[in-house]
Amino acid sequence: MSDVENMDVTPEGSEPTAVDNAQKPKHKKFEIKKWTAVAFWSWDIAVDNCAICRNHIMEPCIECQPMAMTDTDNECVAAWGVCNHAFHLHCINKWIKTRDACPLDNQPWQLARCGR
Repeated sequence: MSDVENMDVTPEGSEPTAVDNAQKPKHKKFEIKKWTAVAFWSWDIAVDNCAICRNHIMEPCIECQPMAMTDTDNECVAAWGVCNHAFHLHCINKWIKTRDACPLDNQPWQLARCGR
């Protein structure tokens, strides 16, 4: 028997029928049994740390750190200016009392948004 006779070929111009497809065993090349997704994200801000207290912007500021251990309801929020610089709200409020400008670019401070 030659190799041509063993080949599973449909005649030219004809489509394989449902019977032809049912006769062929369907073997999966591989099967995914477990999948663990890993992702990396970061905030879309110019600076990750508060330039006033030097803590990470998503961690409590130096005023909130002592209370963070005892008072779990105390939330230290971040404040973004129109210049896209971010600071802790407590830090920038204290800064604004002495100087009404962004600590990083010395532009007049305007609050764009506040929150986490």
